[in-house]
Amino acid sequence: MKIVIPGGSGKVGNLLSGAFHEHGHEVVVLSRQPAAAAWRVVSWDGVTLGDWASEIDGADVVINLAGRSVNCRYTAENRRAIIDSRIASTRVVGHAIARASRPPRVWLQSSTATIYAHTFGAPHDERSGRLGGQEADAPASWAFSIEVARGWEKALDLAVTPRTRKVALRSAMIMSTETGGILDTLLVLVRRGLGGPAGDGRQFISWIHQQDFISAIEWLIAHDDIDGIVNVASPNPLPNTDFMRILRHEAGVPFGLPSTKWMLAIGAVFMRTETELILKSRRVIPGRLIDGGFVFRYPRWEEAAHDLVAAWYRARAGTSHAA
Repeated sequence: MKIVIPGGSGKVGNLLSGAFHEHGHEVVVLSRQPAAAAWRVVSWDGVTLGDWASEIDGADVVINLAGRSVNCRYTAENRRAIIDSRIASTRVVGHAIARASRPPRVWLQSSTATIYAHTFGAPHDERSGRLGGQEADAPASWAFSIEVARGWEKALDLAVTPRTRKVALRSAMIMSTETGGILDTLLVLVRRGLGGPAGDGRQFISWIHQQDFISAIEWLIAHDDIDGIVNVASPNPLPNTDFMRILRHEAGVPFGLPSTKWMLAIGAVFMRTETELILKSRRVIPGRLIDGGFVFRYPRWEEAAHDLVAAWYRARAGTSHAA
């Protein structure tokens, strides 16, 4: 297949591009800052139609990952950049598909499981999940991420692409071994003795192993009967306290200092991020993947953490975790 990945120069894009390239597919990444890669990288601005649109005409699959990172302080400037980069790129990808003489058969559009309400109760699936924005126990600042997600998906819905199937990927946190990723950041904290519960530790963490994420994307490409919203997450989210305890066990670190909310607030300022990323309770399950027969290789955090931590140590030390 020919697979075009707008915004594919980030960590998730590299993960998918590497897997597709290894499987023998033709991969084309659209990037604002093209750099050498094992696949073709084409320049685009994520806003206006240009020569890059010819790559979409005749492609089999488009996976749009474009959007400014939310791992930042929510200043007015950053808020505008986060929203504008997502909505503008989704619109222009839709325009390119609409005008193509041979449009792709499927458009997978990045979204986020953060769209669901902060909850300690029943998990959210695609049918019964409650969208966020009105929770009494959630800080008002958390409403921004819901606004972003709603705008992102609305831009996808408004795109008129009658010959192209559209899928909104409400993805949980992707646990990969890449430097600078979520798992890498957590393991650095764990190894420094700071891997205890965050806040009261009750908040649920929704996650997915990198291999299951890749497999889910491949599965969605192959299943022409699936469109609309799909939760891309492990079927077993778990509370932060348990998540971190298992991670510490696999890293061989017996103890981790807990972090209170005020400590996290101070740390977030210095790390130029927001506490929502760690304190919001995201309890999301992949109802449509499960109903469709998708099989997770790593459905539980215990086995996922065992595999990922071992690979993380091998990648950085050249030896097995056991060594």
